[in-house]
Amino acid sequence: MRPGLNSIILVVFLLLLDLYVFQAVRAMVYMSLPRVRTIAYVAYWSVSAVCIIMVLLLPYIHWHSWPAQLKSYLMAIFLGLVVAKLLAVVFLLIDDVRRGIVWLIHRFSPAQSTAAAEGAVNGISRSQFLSRLGLIAGGSLFGTLLYGFSNKYNYRVHKLKLAFKNLPASFRGLRIVQISDIHSGSFANHEAVAKGVAMINAQKADLILFTGDLVNDRADEMTQWMEVFSQIKAPMGVYSTLGNHDYGDYYPWPDKTPAGHSEMQQKNLERLKAVHGELGWKLMMNESVVLEKDGGQIALLGVENWSAIKRFPRHGDLRRAYDGVNHIPFKILMSHDPTHWDAQIRPEYPDIDLTLAGHTHGMQFGVEIPGLKWSPAQYFYKEWAGLYKAGEQRLYVNRGFGFLGYPGRVGVLPEITVIDLV
Repeated sequence: MRPGLNSIILVVFLLLLDLYVFQAVRAMVYMSLPRVRTIAYVAYWSVSAVCIIMVLLLPYIHWHSWPAQLKSYLMAIFLGLVVAKLLAVVFLLIDDVRRGIVWLIHRFSPAQSTAAAEGAVNGISRSQFLSRLGLIAGGSLFGTLLYGFSNKYNYRVHKLKLAFKNLPASFRGLRIVQISDIHSGSFANHEAVAKGVAMINAQKADLILFTGDLVNDRADEMTQWMEVFSQIKAPMGVYSTLGNHDYGDYYPWPDKTPAGHSEMQQKNLERLKAVHGELGWKLMMNESVVLEKDGGQIALLGVENWSAIKRFPRHGDLRRAYDGVNHIPFKILMSHDPTHWDAQIRPEYPDIDLTLAGHTHGMQFGVEIPGLKWSPAQYFYKEWAGLYKAGEQRLYVNRGFGFLGYPGRVGVLPEITVIDLV
């Protein structure tokens, strides 16, 4: 099997990108010792050659059969290098545009010397300054992504207190722990995951709610993690829902027909549903339960994945889950995708007091410090991490317990949410 057109286009793009960025590398080490220049050139082109060779070999190396963890690391490094070079290109393009303007000025105004137009910044030309700045920016981004590999099991507990006027008095003080997006197929460190589960139990929750994406694709990803996650316990129970990945839509099932039907995929979903029960979790499939305490009642609703974004599945049936509990004064809904809140929950069900979601992972990359909360996720999701409020309704978006794709986290760490109702 020869590389397809897409692979050839990608290789050409990578070569052009490498050639362009190399001009900055060459300029940066131009005045260095010959040995230093040689090392820099060889290192740069060796890494670039490995990336290009990998792209060309993809049709021959049975990529889908490689270990998931190895694939995720290789893909993250490859994409990290490409993004870092693209960031460097931004600065190089600025310099090229600037130099083009300088050339035009010199061309039509001979009285002005090029040297004067070039100017200097701290003793170096503007071209050198922008080239170095571009390489530093790209290198810093790539280094940050590598550092993020060490953060994927760095669990953080987020605690908040929520007050609701219509919460029954007997439920004031109720402690809920929310977890989401376990993605067990991405895990490789049993001890680290077990530590995260111990942190969940250490919160001494009355009720534990899991809001979807137990696996990446296949139910058997949970096999080696059953003993760990079955330890999650709470006096009022552990309840769960399905996320978009739980349906197996992103896996190349061998028996999938052109119409999209797969018996293997359907059996996988049924097996995954059974896994929830074997963990001791109550899977909420468009249904509800009434929780009682000292004469008071609250309703807990759980729906299958429901997204306002077309590329994600929409199996959730909130009407079905809502019927039978409309008279209960206080309602909590588990719905994996936060776009459900603005698209249906708020306009059609204004008496659902608290919605718990996940899905976004905060894109596993961002900045969250006092006074600044930013992630690329915000350009795709209006509500992407943390607490949101509209009127008397609230939405909490969990940042995810696991990880997917990029095997790391930068700034947006894996989360265990603790909500005290007051």
